Amino acid sequence: MMEKNYSIPPEFILLGISSTPKLKAVLFVFFLIIYLVILVANLGMIILIRIDPKLHLPIYFFLSHMSFCDLCYSTAIGPKMLVNFFAKDKSISFLGCALQFYVFCSFTDSECLLLAVMAFDRYMAISNPLVYTVNMSSRVCYILIATVYMVGLMDALLHTTLTFTLSFCRSNEINHFFCDVPPLLLISCSDTHVNELVIFTVFGFIEMVAISAVLISYCYIILSVFKIHSTEGKYKTFSTCTSHLTAVTIFQGTLLFMYFRPSSSCSLDQDKMTSLFYTLVIPMLNPLIYSLRNKDVKGVLGKLKTKIYS
Repeated sequence: MMEKNYSIPPEFILLGISSTPKLKAVLFVFFLIIYLVILVANLGMIILIRIDPKLHLPIYFFLSHMSFCDLCYSTAIGPKMLVNFFAKDKSISFLGCALQFYVFCSFTDSECLLLAVMAFDRYMAISNPLVYTVNMSSRVCYILIATVYMVGLMDALLHTTLTFTLSFCRSNEINHFFCDVPPLLLISCSDTHVNELVIFTVFGFIEMVAISAVLISYCYIILSVFKIHSTEGKYKTFSTCTSHLTAVTIFQGTLLFMYFRPSSSCSLDQDKMTSLFYTLVIPMLNPLIYSLRNKDVKGVLGKLKTKIYS
């Protein structure tokens, strides 16, 4: 019984980003601003898409769910990280740690697949625009989004179960600002080869499917664009994909760098910086990318501003 209590700590200690007192206040203000932008921008995007009939199209339906995913996984991490900048007690319960990772993993995986679904949506819109709304009906959209969330929840359950059934007898201090698998494996005294293999195969498979779907969709999109005779028509058609391509490049590039580089090049400090980028910076950038580079969203925002100030 004593061995069991020792191997499963009642709580973990999150060491955070930096222990330098002078940096704490600056970092707190910086990440507080980022988190507030995440809340306002993503909630604003969801509300805007819901209330304006002009945005009741499949692409904006998926965009609202991407904002929801960004909001969920950043909120699972952001508030706790901000509190820990000045809290004397930086602990998180064992169950709280497991829940934080589960929420984070669920919605990160969901967003990964959602970006692939959005690439497919762009292909359907460009290849045959006349029947776009028929092919991408409400039923099809709901089936796709349900599949995305189901895969995300199941994959998160697998990783959470495997990680939090390990023994943690080395230490209860996590050298990170949230409960992620790599730093947890470092403090485990169990054999973690199975966990590492599952991360590489299962998450690798999800990444491969998502990236392959994006690449295949854009190959067909490029072929469809080449069939357009006018240069202006080609530019206008492909410009509808620029926001999505930007979001995919940033998100997938960061994940690939984080989880699929050689273990010899891994550094905990480097991991923290990379994690900060995809847990807080990307959720802030996504709604800004789509609002600044999308004519429909900018048009609706313009009309909303006019109504407010008139």
